[in-house]
Amino acid sequence: MADPSTYRPAPGTIPDAPGVYRFHDADGRVIYVGKAKSLRGRLSSYFADLAGLHPRTRQMVTTATGVRWTVVGTEVEALQLEYSWIKEYDPRFNVRYRDDKSYPVLAVTLHEEFPRLHVYRGPRRKGVRYFGPYAHAWAIRETLDLLLRVFPARTCSGGVFKRHSQIGRPCLLGYIGKCSAPCVGRVSADEHRSIVGDFCDFLAGHTDQLMRKLDKEMQAASAELEFERAARLRDDLEALRRAMEKQAVVLGDGTDADVVAFAEDELAAAVQVFHIRGGRVRGQRGWVIDKVANADGTETDTSELTSQFLTQFYGEQASLADQADAGGSPVPREVLVPQLPDDADAIAGWLSELRGSRVSLRVPQRGDKRALMETVERNAKEAFLQYKLRRAGDLTARSAALQELQEALALDTAPLRIECIDVSHVQGSDVVASLVVFEDGVPRKSEYRRFEVREGAEGGDVGSIDEVVRRRFHRYLSETAKAETPAEQTGSGPVGAAIDPDTGRPRKFAYPPNLLVIDGGAPQANAAADALTELGITDVAVIGLAKRLEEVWLPADPDPVILPRTSEALYLLQRVRDEAHRFAISYHRKKRAKRMTSSTLDAIPGLGETRRTALLKHFGSVRKLRQAEVEEIAVVPGIGRRTAETVHSALAADAETGRRPVPDDRAAPGADNAEGESSD
Repeated sequence: MADPSTYRPAPGTIPDAPGVYRFHDADGRVIYVGKAKSLRGRLSSYFADLAGLHPRTRQMVTTATGVRWTVVGTEVEALQLEYSWIKEYDPRFNVRYRDDKSYPVLAVTLHEEFPRLHVYRGPRRKGVRYFGPYAHAWAIRETLDLLLRVFPARTCSGGVFKRHSQIGRPCLLGYIGKCSAPCVGRVSADEHRSIVGDFCDFLAGHTDQLMRKLDKEMQAASAELEFERAARLRDDLEALRRAMEKQAVVLGDGTDADVVAFAEDELAAAVQVFHIRGGRVRGQRGWVIDKVANADGTETDTSELTSQFLTQFYGEQASLADQADAGGSPVPREVLVPQLPDDADAIAGWLSELRGSRVSLRVPQRGDKRALMETVERNAKEAFLQYKLRRAGDLTARSAALQELQEALALDTAPLRIECIDVSHVQGSDVVASLVVFEDGVPRKSEYRRFEVREGAEGGDVGSIDEVVRRRFHRYLSETAKAETPAEQTGSGPVGAAIDPDTGRPRKFAYPPNLLVIDGGAPQANAAADALTELGITDVAVIGLAKRLEEVWLPADPDPVILPRTSEALYLLQRVRDEAHRFAISYHRKKRAKRMTSSTLDAIPGLGETRRTALLKHFGSVRKLRQAEVEEIAVVPGIGRRTAETVHSALAADAETGRRPVPDDRAAPGADNAEGESSD
């Protein structure tokens, strides 16, 4: 593990200008690419105290051995260069939007003498035009079957085409009128290419013109008493109408837009895109990603996700279009997003360059487009829910994960109950810990516990882990001892010992885990194992899960256990660890916010609980209260002029001195937990 201070650029050498930077490892491989309005400000944040960095960012800077940067003139240039480098180097620490499934498209092989229409999955190729993506391959085949009677183009493979050319007879589609049979010379190459061109125009959205053309030909054939030809044209028009009905009309004719929406939590995000062309839904796509925090430790919000997605998605689409010589631009005239990114102007300018004309990037506020955005959001939420349940709800996968853990860790039985402990703090202040429980690979939120770390905080993470393990298993021993008294013998074995005879409910800490997971490496795992040994508990296995390379550390072992990246066991451990981290972070933020709020107003004399509540309810936060004038404070019910002057003066003095009185951290924790978990 590298020390970031060994490769930190010298002060003053980083330019205060827009640019793109690259972190690389000891082998010279680029592991992260980023852009910034100010390279000096952004890069400085990576070399702050490691304890304050997000775990993934900390992993990145300790894996890297150097950083380089390139200065550019504008934000648009930085955007272009960042995308190019991400595509070139595929850095492991950059978020990459991968399809949650392989979407089929309708391919038209324009580079061949007789172009072919067929369903296709895979990389784009030069000289082929693509339509889609479609949600299902059967949807393409159904649409294609309707359109072939109007546009009888070739759909057979090269081998079939060659064989029928040799035998001089068309295939079945040629006999039933769904192929113009260029293999036997019924149409020339130019005539067949004209049919394919009309087909491409129809799928590209130029439907009205074609419908009017066929209608005029039908009327003319009827007037000339060519009733068979008029009937055939009538049937062609009906087939086109049925094909168009399969694409729902959602906006007015001529609307050319992509609608993007997200569903997310602290760990992952799902994105859905609806492609609207000519006012109709022409395609839908979806991705799921693991979220990465910013360098300063803050969570990636929706605006940042939007910026990342637009850059990668449209850069990739433009690259594929260039490779395939596809007609038309993959960038629509309008992109509707749930929240504008901070660099919205730069992204809009870049998209306009890709399209060759102005692109509007905006958030729909009302009307049909807002309603469509809500529909896409519902699809994103549904896709996100299915993603989270797909593996967690798969009994076979969970069983395989538990079996793999038993074999990899040499356990006597499969770990049906897993507990995980994680510690959260900011530079040693407001130290808290979480304990989450998974049974049969499924979270048991009613069993979650949270701890305020007391004595162990001075020993860092190792001391905190030691304290939490002792407190948790001391309660387990106490509950077990209670159940061993004759008055409380409600059953035999662990089940009887775990039930409170008075309430009939399980005791809080009466069930021991089969496996105790510690969020950390060898030192944290050793501390937990030593604490259990001193308590006389020998039937609980302990491991540490290190974030850097997802290594599994066993107590006293010099080398870690490396689980395959694709194993269900590693996925389960990661999920348990991430849930413990989420729970610890949420409790830490709540505790810190409560301390900062209460300490600021508690120090003001004459301000009781009722008045403090009234002030916070009226202004919403201490920050807004600090910005208020005396007259604004005095209008709050129960706050007179004199009290308002006292509050205003105290908050002004507090802002000048930066004073933050800290209350006793050992006060009883709040019981306002949304998930119903209790505190030790």
